[in-house]
Amino acid sequence: MTTFLLLPGAGGEPWFWHRVVPLLEARGHEAIPVDLPADDETAGWAEYTEIARAATRPGAVVVGQSMGAFLAPLVPGASAIVLVNPMIPAPGETAGEWWKATRQEEARAEAGFTDFDLDRDFLHDMSPELAAEVRKGGRPQSDHSFADPYPLTAWPTVPTTVLAARDDRLFPLAFQRRVARERLGIDGGEVVALPGGHLNALSYPEEVAAALITAV
Repeated sequence: MTTFLLLPGAGGEPWFWHRVVPLLEARGHEAIPVDLPADDETAGWAEYTEIARAATRPGAVVVGQSMGAFLAPLVPGASAIVLVNPMIPAPGETAGEWWKATRQEEARAEAGFTDFDLDRDFLHDMSPELAAEVRKGGRPQSDHSFADPYPLTAWPTVPTTVLAARDDRLFPLAFQRRVARERLGIDGGEVVALPGGHLNALSYPEEVAAALITAV
């Protein structure tokens, strides 16, 4: 049995993993989705790390989706890290600085996307029913979390896998392969390509769950 600690992206809501959790559990694994106080302007990386540390178990596989990739390497005791459509951080870089530093806007423009549209960029691969659930909205991500000094000094010396969606319109696949190479030394061909868009743990939970299990 593997324990998966599931860190959400911006908004911090464990609901994001609600379709993956039962699939992992059905295969005999333990899945722990973490609830982060994303809208709390007094909470930063220290508080997020403590919440994740309290939820995890020694030797867990720490999974970070999107902005959750900033938190994943800060969680102690991980046996492996899996990043899903991630914002791969660099030591000392804030989440607010990440966008310009990685040239994300240019990468989106090269892929044909210049502005953000919720339906086109996030909901395009979902059923109408699931898209309606997402449209209800959730917690906003605090300004503080984007500006809080990031404490990472070096990436943990544990196996790290990057899972990237083929049709991610926020972080295109070619962009993810480049950033994984530049920041983690992972060859672009080793980035695992999965179906779906940025929120594919919702739209393609079977494929995401299978990839998590395969990664470890």
